[in-house]
Amino acid sequence: MKDAFGAPQSLLVLGGTSEIALATARRCLAGRTRTVWLAGRPSPALDQAAARLREDAVSLAPPGAEVAVRTVAFDALATETHEEVLGKVFAEGDIDMVLLAFGVLGDQTRDEHDPAAAVRIAQTNYTGAVSAGLVCAQALRVQGHGSLVALSSVAAERPRRANFLYGSSKAGLDAFAQGLGDALHGSGVHVMVVRPGFVRTRMTEGMEPAPFATTAEAVAEAIEGGMRRRAHTVWAPSVLRPVMSALRHLPRGLFRRLPS
Repeated sequence: MKDAFGAPQSLLVLGGTSEIALATARRCLAGRTRTVWLAGRPSPALDQAAARLREDAVSLAPPGAEVAVRTVAFDALATETHEEVLGKVFAEGDIDMVLLAFGVLGDQTRDEHDPAAAVRIAQTNYTGAVSAGLVCAQALRVQGHGSLVALSSVAAERPRRANFLYGSSKAGLDAFAQGLGDALHGSGVHVMVVRPGFVRTRMTEGMEPAPFATTAEAVAEAIEGGMRRRAHTVWAPSVLRPVMSALRHLPRGLFRRLPS
């Protein structure tokens, strides 16, 4: 089987400029992955991400290995295009792993007073993910094998006052991905939900790091380990699992008093 033991030969990244996704792609290239698709809005950033990944592949992949890094125009908000765009990728050959990594953090203070901006967060993080996730799930089901990895967040467990727009959108994605995994049980397709904590990336630049802050590379390592175990849920770092379990059951009055 091409993606045996969580070591895919081909990878499709939805959100091709995501630092976590690119760190994951590099780990995959050091293993068995020889084809990477970076899907995102056409931009210099997407082209640069592909170029850097090609350069990295030279040192990461075994000598003589032929590696292809390709880009595809994909817009999470343009859900009417998802079947056509993603269908063309799968038509090029089997995809062993789909990494659903797009999303926006937004600005809670500003966006809760701007319904249109709030809706854009929800449409990107949830609606776009539902559309792309279902399209990819069906293609993987037809293949009879493959994995779909969805980047959720610890914020999905219990959104705080300071991030309830982002947290609620990730909660929707999280629930969707868990249900999708149940729907695909027995089909040969594996779904894994990843719940990172605060990750030091461009998206969080300038923000005060939360406790147990981590890096894109550490999350990528957790994703790789989870794939090998065929895990359904991965916390990054793992200590966040008991921490969030405690916070989830904290009385609301106490939860409100936690530092934002």
